Amino acid sequence: MKSKNLSNKILKCIKSKGFNNIALDPVIETKYILQRSGENLKRFLFSFYDLNGKELCLRPDLTISSALRFIQNAKDIREKIYYSGEAFRKTYQKNDSIIKNQIGYEILGSKNKQKDDKEIIDTSLKVLKSSGFKKSVLKIGNVELFNLLINKLDIPTRWKNRLKRYYWNKNYFNELLKRLETNSDIDPVFVDTDKSRYQKMRKENQNKIVAGRTYKEVLDRFNMKIEDPRSSSTGKKNTNIIKQFLKIKCPLKEAPKVLNKFFKKNKINIIVGKGFFPLNKSNNKNLKIEFSAANGREVELYSSMIFSIEIKIKSKLKNFITGGRYDQLTSNLGFRKIPAVGAAVNMDLYE
Repeated sequence: MKSKNLSNKILKCIKSKGFNNIALDPVIETKYILQRSGENLKRFLFSFYDLNGKELCLRPDLTISSALRFIQNAKDIREKIYYSGEAFRKTYQKNDSIIKNQIGYEILGSKNKQKDDKEIIDTSLKVLKSSGFKKSVLKIGNVELFNLLINKLDIPTRWKNRLKRYYWNKNYFNELLKRLETNSDIDPVFVDTDKSRYQKMRKENQNKIVAGRTYKEVLDRFNMKIEDPRSSSTGKKNTNIIKQFLKIKCPLKEAPKVLNKFFKKNKINIIVGKGFFPLNKSNNKNLKIEFSAANGREVELYSSMIFSIEIKIKSKLKNFITGGRYDQLTSNLGFRKIPAVGAAVNMDLYE
């Protein structure tokens, strides 16, 4: 079946679930992307300036465009929408090109998490069925569980914040774990030198600037390290707990039991109820449903539930649908918080 026919079939399927079609502006202000993802994404943008000197770019992501539209329309009602189109990013592997062709559907202003999360997953399973793919895997995770775990561990607060912030950056996250485990970045000579400087700075003008910070800010930061130090004895234990948690994979229906056993073994006061996940079974015999603690770490967008549907093409599993809840997105863009959940179909699989 041709890509266009499949696209129409999928769009019809989503519409049948009560989602309304919208058009998204292909151009947005660059500042919103930088607020969300930082300067490291800037080199991938197709950006330019308008006559007033405002920096604009072609949308690199349709979800951000959709969230901006909802906020700027000042709506407070629950809205079910869907859209299709292209996201524009430079690849640096080929010529500057369009690298994403997707169909998205979302519930914005979503206030009933469990119900709306399930509706997005149910819609995704209907899309899967309409696509004609047979063998597939639905993976469900939840970022909240990771954040709860980190909050319960005996780790300095500044390190808890670092681990949660860089959870999405696997390489740097692993470097943080290594430092936490071994204290390899702490040199006793430098510590003594810093203490000496600390004593001298206390006697100086606290409004004096050094390296872009006032003396007071530097001293407050140093005080925090003194009052809430890292411990090599607990660092190794906590690092091992984090690593073991991220390795947890099991059938979704067994996830509460497996997770509760893990938390109890490590004396962590977290209990996962049977109704925690929005879905645990399906009538599709070709669909495998599993829990994966580390699912979705490739996309820094989601705030709690994350899911993905992978389909088998020529004996290889490829990502077909990705989705989840992203309640923090609009506040990260500088606006009021809007609860939202959604998913995107990777149409590039059909190219």
